[in-house]
Amino acid sequence: MRIAWLTDIHLNFVSSVDERSFTHKIMAEQPDAVIITGDIGESGDVAEHLEYMANVLRCPIFFTLGNHDFYNGSIGEVRDSVRKLISQQENLIWLSDAAVIQVTESLAIVGHDSWADGRLGDYDGSCVELNDFYLIDDFAGLDRRRRLNLMQFLAEQAADHFRRTLPSAFESVDYVILATHVPPFKESCWHGSRTSNDMFLPFFSCKVVGDVLMEIMTRNPTKSLTVLCGHTHGGGEAQIRHNLKVLTGEATYGQPVIQRVLDLK
Repeated sequence: MRIAWLTDIHLNFVSSVDERSFTHKIMAEQPDAVIITGDIGESGDVAEHLEYMANVLRCPIFFTLGNHDFYNGSIGEVRDSVRKLISQQENLIWLSDAAVIQVTESLAIVGHDSWADGRLGDYDGSCVELNDFYLIDDFAGLDRRRRLNLMQFLAEQAADHFRRTLPSAFESVDYVILATHVPPFKESCWHGSRTSNDMFLPFFSCKVVGDVLMEIMTRNPTKSLTVLCGHTHGGGEAQIRHNLKVLTGEATYGQPVIQRVLDLK
């Protein structure tokens, strides 16, 4: 099983010529599947970019959405447009709406968009203001406390999804790839060559998902989990415990890249 992993490709920042070139670079790797861990475009074009890639690559594309994918729109509207698209494109699989995907006898994929939940770092003391709070309709006009409530509500959706799907996956396989947008641990929240500080951690990590993963992997010491994520634009690898590893993708606006090609049995 040969899987190309992409994250934070922000195709709204590249020309159609560059998007075509990037997609053909993916195709040249001859992947059996592609995983995208969010920030594909923005609300007005994310479905268009996904449809283009699906038509060119033809292989299964497992994806999650990121916060940028909702910019200049609402979360509900984007989710509805993506659901409509995947109903028409059989090789597009939105992991937030999917159950366990078993791809080989020993490997399964699960995933969810996730959201930063403000539980790591110093939310109350931070002066960080994300574009999310102004460019996503659901956040526009909310005060700090209501912002946090919505962030945590969205993060809990991801945690609940993993509480259901990950144990189910381990009933059939020994190894799972988990795709999500937001890093679930401080150690995986890279900014440059270091982890994010307490001012940025509340907006770039999802502790509630990390807690769920730790609980499940502690109960399953003979199973293995690799988390693929992005969001921070800083790349790194964190070995959280012997059977739980997190890969965070590095990204630059206007320069989409293939993070890794995973050759798996």
